[in-house]
Amino acid sequence: MKKITILLFSLIFYSGMAQSKSTGVINLSSNMTASFTLNNTTSKVTLVLTGPSDRWFSIGLGVETGFGMASGDVLVYTTSISDRNYVGTASPSIDSSQDWSTVSNNVAVGVRTLTLERSLTNSDSNDFQLPYATTSSINIAWARSGSASTSLANHGSTNRGFASSTFSVLGNEKFSLESASIYPNPSNGNFTIKTSSSLSNVNVYTQTGAFVKTIKVSNDSKDIEVTMPGLSSGVYFLELQNDSEKSWKKIIVE
Repeated sequence: MKKITILLFSLIFYSGMAQSKSTGVINLSSNMTASFTLNNTTSKVTLVLTGPSDRWFSIGLGVETGFGMASGDVLVYTTSISDRNYVGTASPSIDSSQDWSTVSNNVAVGVRTLTLERSLTNSDSNDFQLPYATTSSINIAWARSGSASTSLANHGSTNRGFASSTFSVLGNEKFSLESASIYPNPSNGNFTIKTSSSLSNVNVYTQTGAFVKTIKVSNDSKDIEVTMPGLSSGVYFLELQNDSEKSWKKIIVE
């Protein structure tokens, strides 16, 4: 009985600690991905969406394979993100309520990376709702322009598709990239990144969002020595990446 009681307590304890769940990175096409993270503490969903930097692209939320675009929630990026609603084969109409906010918008090597945020649930009937307790999976339709253009137009059969993914509980944050530490900070451009989970890439951006460089991490290391001589003094942002996560950290160079 004692062992069972201890096990039950442990399950309750760790389930209490688990306040986020994520799809990880969903590969939609050669240059489009999506990653959803639901946070029960903040009641927010974070979407990291990537797509081509020279044309419009979009994803439909909560749709099924064979979706006829007669109705449904859709996000479209042209020169900015817009919350829209499918109305058939015509261009999706813009919702009166724009519920997604843009946290960051960065371009590197022809790929745009958007970090977007919205409340898990709201009163907008056009939005796909994501209640934390009952959301275990999501279906997605995606589309992009067949040529370099930000004007919405027909995309063509090879520039669209469907994907689905399940949510997995992230558990204690100390095992995610969110807990990564950087030292010394401030630094002279030489610093160490220490993580509790594997790290594969570090993208460096200026405070204004200009891309500086990508640092490839070999063997999914957890301790990385970074040497970046010649950086101008100022604030920089580091985008830490592995196969299932992205996290942003700030460093000051003196």
